This record gives sequence, structure tokens and C-alpha cells, in this order.
Amino acid sequence: MTAPAGLAPERVIRLVDGAVEMLDQTRLPAEEATLRCERWEEVAEAIRRLAIRGAPAIGVAGAMGVALAAAGAAGAGLEAQREEVARAAAALRSARPTAVNLPAAVDAQARLAAAHPGPPGALAADLAAAARELHAAEVRRCEAIGRHAMALIGRGARILTHCNTGALATGGYGTALGVVRAAHAADPSARALVCETRPLLQGARLTAWELERDAIPYTLIADAMSGTMMAAGAVTHVAVGADRIAANGDVVNKVGTYALAVLAREHGIPFIVAAPTTTVDPGTPTGADVPIEERAADEVRGVALFGRPAAPPAAPVANPAFDRTPARLVSAIVTEAGVHRPPYERTLAAALREG
Repeated sequence: MTAPAGLAPERVIRLVDGAVEMLDQTRLPAEEATLRCERWEEVAEAIRRLAIRGAPAIGVAGAMGVALAAAGAAGAGLEAQREEVARAAAALRSARPTAVNLPAAVDAQARLAAAHPGPPGALAADLAAAARELHAAEVRRCEAIGRHAMALIGRGARILTHCNTGALATGGYGTALGVVRAAHAADPSARALVCETRPLLQGARLTAWELERDAIPYTLIADAMSGTMMAAGAVTHVAVGADRIAANGDVVNKVGTYALAVLAREHGIPFIVAAPTTTVDPGTPTGADVPIEERAADEVRGVALFGRPAAPPAAPVANPAFDRTPARLVSAIVTEAGVHRPPYERTLAAALREG
């Protein structure tokens, strides 16, 4: 049985007619609205405000944003065009600091531009082609991750997942949600448990929406219920994505991932990280070396309950968007190259060499 493909990649994001068009994820699940960005600055803002999010997807968006910059400056001459590309790349790479895919993608575009012989129209076309190929390649990587992960998933799987790691986060198919798709295709009794993912509810708003579209059974739970569900035998696997994987196998992902890894270890449940090799950062030795984005306080205290604010308006807030899970808590990392086990320093390095 073929796994459902989920959202078409071009519905998530595409470069077309002098613009980047994306499904505005801040409007889901209530409304499917297309956001059209005609300037690279608008792409950067879309990344910052989470209209598009997820490590592979923001890498694709960044690459497309650089292509927009080149197209917009094509009439100014080659050197001026290169300067505009460099300016756009610097701004886009800093739009969000934690995921490695974004700086890697825009830096690759900047290098292509710096070495390009021109003329300006050819440079713009080549940057657009490179961005589109990155998008297509990320989808292929995700599909391969789903296939490889089946070596770890048996029948009757009940896979707990966190945040959104589906087509919305990757540009197509998904990483950890791709594992759920593949498991359900192989065994229709497989189902997902979806953590709501406070404070911005990417699990409730986005993952549940994707699963409903594909008719994959799931149960939505509050984040704090995860341990209870594990203790009750309702979870067979935990599968999460990653925003950056350090050279030693430490995993930086949506805040709450570390707690799930600790709980999974306590209950003897496999903790699987699904991510493309583009999310592995060999230049970052450990998770401690990864910058953690701190987001606005109002994302936490702005929650409303019973029609009223859930916190005092000046309540002090900590709001790290990500956390660090030590490699020792990770049962396996699945990339498009296969299933990787400890010691991750060696197995991930081998996967990158093969890629």
C-alpha cells in the first residue's frame, strides 16, 4: 500500500511568476490562505512570524527568497545584483537562528551568486532553479526517511509525535509525520498520538489538520499527558523531527522534545529522530553549541481561556522555542541514508559522506 503523500509540495511553497507563494500556516486550521511574497524582505518576515516554519521548509523559503532578490536586481547590473543577493542572504539567514537548514540554504545560494559569470538574467534563473531543486530534493529525502523507518516500526504502532513535522514543515511528505504516514500505509491499524505543542499549538493546529486530510487516525493530547499515556501502554514509539542535529547526535528540536525523550527512556519506549541529512550540522560539535531562539512573551501569556487572558498581563515569561536532547537518549536517527545508531559521531559522519 502506498503511503498518502499529504499536501502537494507546490501547495506548501512554490516560486512562481516573480513571487514566493506559500500556505500561510498562521491561518490554519480555520482557513487555507495563500501568502504571496513579491520581495525577499516579505519572505524573511514570513519566516520570522511563522507563516512558514519547520527546518527544511524555511531552508527552501530562504533559497527562494534569495532567488527573488536576484530577479529583482537583474536590471541593475551583475555586481549590483550580487550585492543585493549578499544583502538578502545575510538578512534571511538570521530570520530564525536555531535551524541549520536556513543558513545552509541561503549561504549555498550566495556562493552560487558570487561565483556566477552572469549575465544577470542567467544568474537569477540559476538561483531560481537551485531553489526549486532544493525543494524537490527535500521531498525525496522525506519519502526515503519514511521507508527506512519501517525497519523500526512493527504492526499496531501507536506513535507519539510532537510539534508539526509533516508536509507543512518540510515542503512535502514530512519527517516524523512521514514515519506515521508510512506506518499507516503498511498497517492501517497504526495511529498517532499528537502532542498539542504549547505555546503555539503546532501539533493541534497543524499536525491534526494534516492527519485529518489524509484520514490517518490520531488522538490529540495535552503535552502534560504524555507520561500518563506512556505509563498506560498507549505509546509504542516516540518519533520527532529536528531543527538541528549536532555532530555528536545531540538533537535540537521544538521545546518539550527533551522531556519526551526522558519519559520514553523511563518507560522503555524507542525514541526516534527523523530528519534529512540537511539538518545534520557537522560543524556544530554538540547541542550546547546551538543557539536557542527566545520568542515573544505574549506567545505564552497571550493564551485566552474562558474568553479571558490566562495570565496576568505583565507576568514574567520564559519562552525558548527549542530544547536540546542529549544523544544518549536517542534510540535511532533516521535520515534518507538509512537508520543510524550510536556512536552518532561515526554513523552520522558516514551518512554525510555517502550523501
